[in-house]
Amino acid sequence: MKINKISYILFLGLFSAIYSCGDKQESQQAPQGPPPTFPVTQLQKKTVTGYTEYPTTLEGIVNSDVRAKTSGYIQKVLVDEGQKVRKGQVLFKLETESLSQDAGAAKARINVAQVEVDKLIPLVEKNIISPVQLETAKANLAQAKANYSSVAATIGYATITSPVDGYVGAINFREGTLVSPSDPNPLTTVSDIKKVYAFFSLNESQYLDFLQNAEGKTLEEKLANYQNVNLVLANGSVYNQKGKIQTSTGQVNQNTGTVSLRAVFENPNQLLTNGNSGKIQIPTVYENAIVVPQEATYEQQGNVMLFKLGADNEVVNTIVKVKASVDNLYVLESGVTADDKIVTTGVGKLKDGTLITPQEVPFEEVTKPIETLFKN
Repeated sequence: MKINKISYILFLGLFSAIYSCGDKQESQQAPQGPPPTFPVTQLQKKTVTGYTEYPTTLEGIVNSDVRAKTSGYIQKVLVDEGQKVRKGQVLFKLETESLSQDAGAAKARINVAQVEVDKLIPLVEKNIISPVQLETAKANLAQAKANYSSVAATIGYATITSPVDGYVGAINFREGTLVSPSDPNPLTTVSDIKKVYAFFSLNESQYLDFLQNAEGKTLEEKLANYQNVNLVLANGSVYNQKGKIQTSTGQVNQNTGTVSLRAVFENPNQLLTNGNSGKIQIPTVYENAIVVPQEATYEQQGNVMLFKLGADNEVVNTIVKVKASVDNLYVLESGVTADDKIVTTGVGKLKDGTLITPQEVPFEEVTKPIETLFKN
Protein backbone atom coordinates (compact mmCIF):
# COMPACT_ATOMS: atom_id res chain seq x y z
CA MET A 1 0.00 0.00 0.00
CA LYS A 2 2.80 2.36 0.88
CA ILE A 3 4.61 1.53 -2.37
CA ASN A 4 1.50 2.27 -4.42
CA LYS A 5 1.17 5.68 -2.73
CA ILE A 6 4.78 6.56 -3.59
CA SER A 7 4.24 5.45 -7.17
CA TYR A 8 1.16 7.62 -7.42
CA ILE A 9 3.06 10.69 -6.18
CA LEU A 10 5.89 10.07 -8.67
CA PHE A 11 3.35 9.73 -11.47
CA LEU A 12 1.71 13.08 -10.59
CA GLY A 13 5.10 14.82 -10.50
CA LEU A 14 6.11 13.40 -13.88
CA PHE A 15 2.75 14.43 -15.38
CA SER A 16 3.09 18.00 -14.03
CA ALA A 17 6.60 18.34 -15.46
CA ILE A 18 5.50 17.14 -18.88
CA TYR A 19 2.47 19.49 -18.84
CA SER A 20 4.63 22.44 -17.78
CA CYS A 21 7.10 21.85 -20.61
CA GLY A 22 4.23 21.69 -23.03
CA ASP A 23 2.97 25.11 -21.83
CA LYS A 24 6.42 26.66 -22.24
CA GLN A 25 6.79 25.25 -25.71
CA GLU A 26 3.35 26.50 -26.73
CA SER A 27 4.18 29.91 -25.23
CA GLN A 28 7.43 30.13 -27.16
CA GLN A 29 5.75 29.10 -30.35
CA ALA A 30 2.82 31.58 -29.97
CA PRO A 31 2.96 34.22 -32.75
CA GLN A 32 3.92 37.83 -31.67
CA GLY A 33 2.04 41.01 -32.84
CA PRO A 34 3.45 43.39 -35.53
CA PRO A 35 5.90 46.18 -34.46
CA PRO A 36 4.27 49.47 -33.38
CA THR A 37 3.35 51.92 -36.13
CA PHE A 38 5.04 55.33 -36.31
CA PRO A 39 4.68 58.04 -38.99
CA VAL A 40 7.80 58.62 -41.08
CA THR A 41 8.56 61.04 -43.92
CA GLN A 42 11.13 61.25 -46.69
CA LEU A 43 13.21 64.41 -46.16
CA GLN A 44 13.39 66.98 -48.93
CA LYS A 45 15.24 70.25 -49.43
CA LYS A 46 13.08 73.30 -48.87
CA THR A 47 13.51 77.09 -49.08
CA VAL A 48 12.23 78.82 -45.95
CA THR A 49 12.39 82.40 -44.67
CA GLY A 50 13.08 83.21 -41.06
CA TYR A 51 12.65 86.59 -39.39
CA THR A 52 14.64 88.28 -36.68
CA GLU A 53 12.75 90.97 -34.75
CA TYR A 54 14.06 94.24 -33.30
CA PRO A 55 12.12 96.82 -31.23
CA THR A 56 11.45 100.07 -33.09
CA THR A 57 9.95 103.52 -32.59
CA LEU A 58 8.28 105.50 -35.37
CA GLU A 59 8.48 109.15 -36.37
CA GLY A 60 7.13 111.16 -39.27
CA ILE A 61 9.69 112.07 -41.92
CA VAL A 62 9.26 115.72 -40.85
CA ASN A 63 8.63 116.71 -37.23
CA SER A 64 8.57 120.45 -36.75
CA ASP A 65 8.21 121.97 -33.30
CA VAL A 66 5.90 124.98 -33.16
CA ARG A 67 7.17 127.57 -30.64
CA ALA A 68 6.26 131.09 -29.64
CA LYS A 69 8.64 133.76 -30.97
CA THR A 70 7.43 136.30 -28.44
CA SER A 71 6.00 136.24 -24.93
CA GLY A 72 2.27 136.55 -24.47
CA TYR A 73 -0.96 134.93 -23.38
CA ILE A 74 -2.62 132.49 -25.76
CA GLN A 75 -5.80 134.15 -26.97
CA LYS A 76 -7.02 131.46 -29.35
CA VAL A 77 -6.16 127.86 -30.24
CA LEU A 78 -7.39 127.45 -33.80
CA VAL A 79 -6.67 123.75 -34.40
CA ASP A 80 -7.17 120.45 -32.62
CA GLU A 81 -4.88 117.51 -32.00
CA GLY A 82 -4.61 115.18 -34.98
CA GLN A 83 -5.92 117.80 -37.40
CA LYS A 84 -4.39 118.00 -40.87
CA VAL A 85 -2.97 121.46 -41.56
CA ARG A 86 -1.24 123.28 -44.41
CA LYS A 87 2.00 125.19 -44.33
CA GLY A 88 1.24 128.77 -43.23
CA GLN A 89 -2.11 127.90 -41.62
CA VAL A 90 -2.75 129.81 -38.38
CA LEU A 91 -2.52 127.55 -35.33
CA PHE A 92 -2.41 129.96 -32.35
CA LYS A 93 -3.05 133.65 -31.71
CA LEU A 94 -1.47 135.48 -28.79
CA GLU A 95 -2.99 138.49 -27.03
CA THR A 96 -1.71 141.69 -28.74
CA GLU A 97 -3.51 144.54 -26.96
CA SER A 98 -0.40 145.89 -25.23
CA LEU A 99 1.61 145.39 -28.43
CA SER A 100 -0.97 147.37 -30.39
CA GLN A 101 -0.55 150.25 -27.92
CA ASP A 102 3.21 150.08 -28.39
CA ALA A 103 2.70 150.11 -32.14
CA GLY A 104 0.53 153.22 -31.88
CA ALA A 105 3.15 155.01 -29.82
CA ALA A 106 5.90 153.99 -32.27
CA LYS A 107 3.80 155.28 -35.17
CA ALA A 108 3.33 158.59 -33.43
CA ARG A 109 7.08 158.91 -32.93
CA ILE A 110 7.56 158.38 -36.67
CA ASN A 111 5.14 161.18 -37.39
CA VAL A 112 6.91 163.54 -34.98
CA ALA A 113 10.30 162.72 -36.46
CA GLN A 114 8.96 163.16 -39.98
CA VAL A 115 7.58 166.62 -39.11
CA GLU A 116 10.96 167.60 -37.71
CA VAL A 117 12.74 166.52 -40.89
CA ASP A 118 10.24 168.34 -43.09
CA LYS A 119 10.68 171.49 -41.04
CA LEU A 120 14.47 171.47 -41.21
CA ILE A 121 14.87 170.78 -44.92
CA PRO A 122 14.00 174.37 -46.14
CA LEU A 123 16.06 175.90 -43.35
CA VAL A 124 19.11 173.98 -44.44
CA GLU A 125 18.46 174.90 -48.08
CA LYS A 126 18.48 178.57 -47.07
CA ASN A 127 21.64 178.04 -44.97
CA ILE A 128 19.77 179.15 -41.90
CA ILE A 129 20.80 176.09 -39.90
CA SER A 130 23.60 173.62 -40.13
CA PRO A 131 23.06 170.46 -42.27
CA VAL A 132 24.13 168.48 -39.19
CA GLN A 133 20.82 169.26 -37.55
CA LEU A 134 18.96 167.85 -40.52
CA GLU A 135 21.04 164.69 -40.55
CA THR A 136 20.34 164.26 -36.86
CA ALA A 137 16.61 164.62 -37.49
CA LYS A 138 16.78 162.08 -40.32
CA ALA A 139 18.60 159.64 -38.01
CA ASN A 140 15.85 160.09 -35.41
CA LEU A 141 13.27 159.38 -38.11
CA ALA A 142 15.09 156.18 -39.16
CA GLN A 143 15.26 155.07 -35.53
CA ALA A 144 11.55 155.68 -35.06
CA LYS A 145 10.76 153.62 -38.16
CA ALA A 146 13.00 150.79 -36.92
CA ASN A 147 11.23 150.77 -33.55
CA TYR A 148 7.88 150.61 -35.29
CA SER A 149 9.04 147.73 -37.51
CA SER A 150 10.21 145.85 -34.45
CA VAL A 151 6.85 146.26 -32.72
CA ALA A 152 5.01 145.29 -35.93
CA ALA A 153 7.14 142.16 -36.26
CA THR A 154 6.35 141.23 -32.67
CA ILE A 155 2.66 141.64 -33.42
CA GLY A 156 3.20 139.37 -36.41
CA TYR A 157 4.85 136.80 -34.15
CA ALA A 158 1.64 136.73 -32.11
CA THR A 159 0.02 134.94 -35.06
CA ILE A 160 1.64 131.48 -35.00
CA THR A 161 1.41 129.42 -38.19
CA SER A 162 2.32 125.89 -39.25
CA PRO A 163 5.84 125.61 -40.66
CA VAL A 164 4.98 122.52 -42.79
CA ASP A 165 2.11 120.49 -44.19
CA GLY A 166 1.23 117.74 -41.76
CA TYR A 167 -0.75 116.68 -38.73
CA VAL A 168 -0.98 118.47 -35.39
CA GLY A 169 0.38 116.54 -32.45
CA ALA A 170 -0.30 117.06 -28.76
CA ILE A 171 -1.20 120.65 -27.87
CA ASN A 172 0.77 121.42 -24.73
CA PHE A 173 -0.70 124.86 -23.93
CA ARG A 174 -4.27 126.07 -24.02
CA GLU A 175 -6.05 129.44 -24.07
CA GLY A 176 -5.04 131.82 -21.30
CA THR A 177 -1.59 130.30 -20.80
CA LEU A 178 1.42 132.61 -20.77
CA VAL A 179 4.02 131.34 -23.24
CA SER A 180 7.47 132.52 -24.26
CA PRO A 181 10.32 131.53 -26.59
CA SER A 182 12.21 130.03 -23.63
CA ASP A 183 9.54 127.43 -22.81
CA PRO A 184 11.12 123.93 -22.76
CA ASN A 185 8.10 122.36 -24.48
CA PRO A 186 6.78 123.50 -27.87
CA LEU A 187 3.20 124.66 -28.29
CA THR A 188 2.71 121.59 -30.48
CA THR A 189 4.47 119.55 -33.16
CA VAL A 190 3.36 119.32 -36.77
CA SER A 191 4.41 116.10 -38.45
CA ASP A 192 4.48 115.04 -42.07
CA ILE A 193 3.49 111.37 -41.84
CA LYS A 194 3.00 110.53 -45.53
CA LYS A 195 6.02 108.38 -44.76
CA VAL A 196 7.38 107.31 -41.38
CA TYR A 197 10.83 106.44 -40.16
CA ALA A 198 11.38 103.34 -38.05
CA PHE A 199 14.50 103.53 -35.89
CA PHE A 200 16.07 100.35 -34.49
CA SER A 201 19.43 99.00 -33.35
CA LEU A 202 21.53 95.88 -33.91
CA ASN A 203 24.31 94.63 -31.69
CA GLU A 204 27.75 94.19 -33.21
CA SER A 205 27.27 90.51 -34.06
CA GLN A 206 23.84 91.07 -35.59
CA TYR A 207 25.16 93.99 -37.63
CA LEU A 208 27.96 91.85 -39.07
CA ASP A 209 25.42 89.15 -40.00
CA PHE A 210 23.29 91.86 -41.61
CA LEU A 211 26.19 93.09 -43.74
CA GLN A 212 27.23 89.57 -44.74
CA ASN A 213 23.71 88.78 -45.98
CA ALA A 214 23.54 91.93 -48.12
CA GLU A 215 24.94 92.19 -51.65
CA GLY A 216 27.33 94.98 -52.55
CA LYS A 217 30.81 96.27 -51.83
CA THR A 218 30.07 99.50 -49.96
CA LEU A 219 27.61 100.16 -47.14
CA GLU A 220 25.47 102.24 -49.50
CA GLU A 221 25.27 99.39 -52.00
CA LYS A 222 24.44 96.86 -49.30
CA LEU A 223 21.63 99.05 -47.97
CA ALA A 224 20.29 99.68 -51.48
CA ASN A 225 20.35 95.98 -52.36
CA TYR A 226 19.00 94.67 -49.07
CA GLN A 227 15.57 93.12 -49.22
CA ASN A 228 12.50 94.80 -47.79
CA VAL A 229 11.61 94.48 -44.11
CA ASN A 230 8.32 94.04 -42.25
CA LEU A 231 6.81 96.11 -39.47
CA VAL A 232 4.93 94.30 -36.71
CA LEU A 233 2.52 96.70 -35.02
CA ALA A 234 1.84 96.93 -31.29
CA ASN A 235 -1.25 94.71 -31.63
CA GLY A 236 0.80 91.93 -33.25
CA SER A 237 -0.46 92.46 -36.80
CA VAL A 238 1.95 92.90 -39.68
CA TYR A 239 1.72 96.30 -41.41
CA ASN A 240 0.56 95.98 -45.00
CA GLN A 241 3.40 98.07 -46.44
CA LYS A 242 6.97 96.80 -46.80
CA GLY A 243 9.79 98.99 -45.57
CA LYS A 244 13.24 99.78 -46.90
CA ILE A 245 16.34 100.22 -44.76
CA GLN A 246 17.75 103.61 -45.78
CA THR A 247 20.57 104.53 -43.47
CA SER A 248 22.97 103.14 -40.90
CA THR A 249 25.38 104.94 -38.64
CA GLY A 250 27.92 102.28 -39.55
CA GLN A 251 29.62 102.74 -36.19
CA VAL A 252 29.22 100.86 -32.94
CA ASN A 253 28.08 103.05 -30.07
CA GLN A 254 30.65 102.50 -27.33
CA ASN A 255 28.06 103.06 -24.59
CA THR A 256 25.40 100.66 -25.88
CA GLY A 257 27.42 98.34 -28.14
CA THR A 258 24.86 98.78 -30.93
CA VAL A 259 24.60 100.20 -34.44
CA SER A 260 21.56 102.34 -35.29
CA LEU A 261 19.59 101.88 -38.51
CA ARG A 262 16.59 103.60 -40.05
CA ALA A 263 13.91 102.12 -42.27
CA VAL A 264 11.19 104.06 -44.09
CA PHE A 265 7.58 102.97 -44.67
CA GLU A 266 4.88 104.48 -46.86
CA ASN A 267 1.88 105.59 -44.79
CA PRO A 268 -0.94 106.33 -47.27
CA ASN A 269 -3.77 105.85 -44.76
CA GLN A 270 -2.02 107.61 -41.86
CA LEU A 271 -2.31 104.45 -39.78
CA LEU A 272 1.13 105.14 -38.36
CA THR A 273 2.05 108.26 -36.43
CA ASN A 274 4.68 109.73 -34.15
CA GLY A 275 5.50 107.68 -31.09
CA ASN A 276 4.12 104.37 -32.38
CA SER A 277 6.10 101.34 -31.29
CA GLY A 278 6.52 97.96 -32.92
CA LYS A 279 9.09 95.51 -34.20
CA ILE A 280 11.14 95.43 -37.36
CA GLN A 281 11.33 92.00 -38.97
CA ILE A 282 14.51 91.40 -40.97
CA PRO A 283 14.18 88.33 -43.22
CA THR A 284 16.81 85.63 -43.71
CA VAL A 285 16.25 83.21 -46.61
CA TYR A 286 17.55 79.63 -46.26
CA GLU A 287 17.60 78.25 -49.79
CA ASN A 288 17.43 74.48 -50.46
CA ALA A 289 17.92 73.70 -46.79
CA ILE A 290 17.25 70.48 -44.92
CA VAL A 291 14.40 71.18 -42.52
CA VAL A 292 12.66 68.93 -40.00
CA PRO A 293 9.61 69.53 -37.82
CA GLN A 294 10.59 70.42 -34.28
CA GLU A 295 8.08 67.81 -33.11
CA ALA A 296 10.35 65.14 -34.63
CA THR A 297 13.25 66.08 -32.34
CA TYR A 298 14.12 65.92 -28.68
CA GLU A 299 16.99 67.14 -26.53
CA GLN A 300 19.43 65.01 -24.61
CA GLN A 301 22.51 66.30 -22.78
CA GLY A 302 22.43 69.54 -24.74
CA ASN A 303 22.12 67.82 -28.13
CA VAL A 304 19.17 67.97 -30.52
CA MET A 305 18.33 64.44 -31.65
CA LEU A 306 15.91 62.58 -33.90
CA PHE A 307 15.30 59.03 -35.15
CA LYS A 308 16.24 58.03 -38.69
CA LEU A 309 14.68 54.98 -40.24
CA GLY A 310 17.43 52.40 -40.69
CA ALA A 311 17.72 48.99 -42.28
CA ASP A 312 14.93 46.48 -41.61
CA ASN A 313 12.79 49.31 -40.22
CA GLU A 314 14.93 49.78 -37.11
CA VAL A 315 15.22 53.39 -35.89
CA VAL A 316 18.65 54.97 -35.41
CA ASN A 317 19.23 57.63 -32.78
CA THR A 318 20.92 60.59 -34.56
CA ILE A 319 22.40 63.92 -33.38
CA VAL A 320 21.65 66.90 -35.66
CA LYS A 321 23.10 70.41 -35.71
CA VAL A 322 20.55 73.22 -35.88
CA LYS A 323 21.29 76.36 -37.90
CA ALA A 324 18.04 78.26 -37.25
CA SER A 325 14.49 77.94 -36.01
CA VAL A 326 11.73 79.01 -38.41
CA ASP A 327 8.15 78.72 -37.18
CA ASN A 328 7.68 75.04 -36.24
CA LEU A 329 10.76 73.88 -38.15
CA TYR A 330 14.46 73.49 -37.53
CA VAL A 331 16.86 74.39 -40.34
CA LEU A 332 19.71 71.87 -40.08
CA GLU A 333 23.41 72.15 -40.81
CA SER A 334 24.25 68.46 -40.46
CA GLY A 335 23.10 65.07 -39.17
CA VAL A 336 20.70 64.02 -41.93
CA THR A 337 20.42 64.34 -45.71
CA ALA A 338 17.61 64.44 -48.24
CA ASP A 339 18.08 60.68 -48.70
CA ASP A 340 16.97 59.92 -45.12
CA LYS A 341 13.59 59.10 -43.67
CA ILE A 342 12.79 60.22 -40.12
CA VAL A 343 10.13 59.51 -37.53
CA THR A 344 7.94 62.62 -37.32
CA THR A 345 6.00 62.15 -34.06
CA GLY A 346 6.03 60.02 -30.93
CA VAL A 347 9.81 60.07 -30.59
CA GLY A 348 9.49 59.98 -26.81
CA LYS A 349 8.31 56.38 -27.06
CA LEU A 350 11.33 55.15 -29.02
CA LYS A 351 14.87 54.11 -28.26
CA ASP A 352 17.81 53.27 -30.50
CA GLY A 353 17.26 50.04 -32.43
CA THR A 354 13.49 49.83 -31.90
CA LEU A 355 11.73 47.94 -34.67
CA ILE A 356 8.72 49.85 -36.06
CA THR A 357 6.09 49.63 -38.76
CA PRO A 358 6.64 52.84 -40.78
CA GLN A 359 3.61 54.79 -41.94
CA GLU A 360 4.55 57.16 -44.78
CA VAL A 361 3.28 60.77 -44.50
CA PRO A 362 3.88 63.56 -47.07
CA PHE A 363 6.80 65.89 -46.33
CA GLU A 364 4.65 68.94 -47.16
CA GLU A 365 2.13 67.92 -44.51
CA VAL A 366 4.61 67.67 -41.64
CA THR A 367 6.45 70.89 -42.58
CA LYS A 368 3.50 73.23 -43.16
CA PRO A 369 3.38 76.24 -40.79
CA ILE A 370 1.22 76.05 -37.68
CA GLU A 371 -1.20 78.97 -37.44
CA THR A 372 -1.09 81.03 -34.25
CA LEU A 373 -4.56 81.11 -32.72
CA PHE A 374 -3.79 83.66 -30.01
CA LYS A 375 -1.37 86.57 -30.08
CA ASN A 376 0.17 88.28 -27.09
